[in-house]
Amino acid sequence: MTKATDDRAFKAALKNRRFDPSYYLYGEDDVLKETAVRELLAVAVEPATRAFNLDQRKGGEIHGEELGVLLGTPPMMASRRVIVIRDVGALRKDARMTVDGYLKAPSPDTVLVLVAASGDKPDKTLAEHATAVEYPRLVGGALQDWIVQRVKQAGAEATITAGAISLLQDVVGPDLSLLGLEIENLLSYCNSQPITEEAVAIVVGVRREETLGHLLDSIAQRDAVTALAALTPVLQQPKTSAVVIVMALTVQMLALAWGQSRGLHPARLSKEYFDLLKETRGAFPGRAWGEAVSAWTKSVGWWNERDLDDALSALTRADAALKESRLSTEEQLLTSLVLTLCRSAARKGVAR
Repeated sequence: MTKATDDRAFKAALKNRRFDPSYYLYGEDDVLKETAVRELLAVAVEPATRAFNLDQRKGGEIHGEELGVLLGTPPMMASRRVIVIRDVGALRKDARMTVDGYLKAPSPDTVLVLVAASGDKPDKTLAEHATAVEYPRLVGGALQDWIVQRVKQAGAEATITAGAISLLQDVVGPDLSLLGLEIENLLSYCNSQPITEEAVAIVVGVRREETLGHLLDSIAQRDAVTALAALTPVLQQPKTSAVVIVMALTVQMLALAWGQSRGLHPARLSKEYFDLLKETRGAFPGRAWGEAVSAWTKSVGWWNERDLDDALSALTRADAALKESRLSTEEQLLTSLVLTLCRSAARKGVAR
C-alpha cells in the first residue's frame, strides 16, 4: 500500500528516477494530469525501445483479458515498461477487476499510470493501492506561477508583466488549455518583447474595463455608473453569464460581510482574506485572488451590516429569477440588481 503525495514530491521523485509501481492521477485539471504523464514518460521510458515498452489505452475501450496481457508482459530490451490507462473511471467490470487484482501484487518492472477524468470522484480503492497525486484546478498564486512558467518555456527572454497576468486571469479564467493557447498567441504577437497588459487587450480582445473583475470592483465601491457601463461587455464574454456574475457577486458580498464583522486593520484584514481563500478553494471570486483581496479590503468600509443583508437578499432573489422561464432578459435583471446593490452610500450613512 502506498501513500498519497503531491505534484512537487512526484516531480522530485521523477528527477531522481525513483518510480513507484503504480500511480493514480486525479483531480479537476486535466492539463496538469497530462503534463504529469508526459514528464513521467520522458524519464521512465527509454526512447529507443518506446514502441515496445509503452502502452496507452482509454478505460472504456479495453477488456480485462487484453489488460491482463499488457500487465503481464515483461519489458523488452529495457529495465521497465509503462502502461497508461486514461479515463480509468470508465473501465469495464472485468478490466476493473484486473486492475484491482494487479494493484495488490504489482510487477516490479512495470509502472502502471491510472488517470481519472476531471469529472470523476476520487476512487478510494485506487488511492489506497497506488501512489495518488491530486491535481485540483489552479487558483490564486499557483495559477499566476503557472502562467509565468508557461511563458518562460518559450525562452529565457520571454517575460510577462503583473498587469498582463492579472488581465489574462480575469478574461480567460483558470482553464489551462485556453490560457496556454492565448499565451502562444501573445508570444507570437510580442516577438520576444515583454507581454504587457496592452498586448493582452489587443490579442485577447478584452480591455480591463470590460472584465468581470472590473465590474465586481465597481459594485464593491458602489459605483453604479461604472458598473452599468461594464455590464454589457462583460456579458458578451464567452464564458460569462448572468449566473456566473451573480455567483461571483455572492462570494464578494459574503467576503465583505465577513470582513466587516472582523473590524481589523486593512493590512491584517488583507492577510485574513488570503487565508480565507486558501481554506475555501471552491469559492469563486471571479478574478485573481490578489485583485479580489485588494478590492474587498478597500471597499469593506463602504458597507454596513444592513446594506450587506439587503445585498445578499437581492442576490438570492436574482438567483431565483434566473431560474424562471419567464425572465425577460439577463441584462435587464442584472441592471436592476446593480442599481439595488449600488444604492447611494451617502444616503445610507456608509463611510467612504
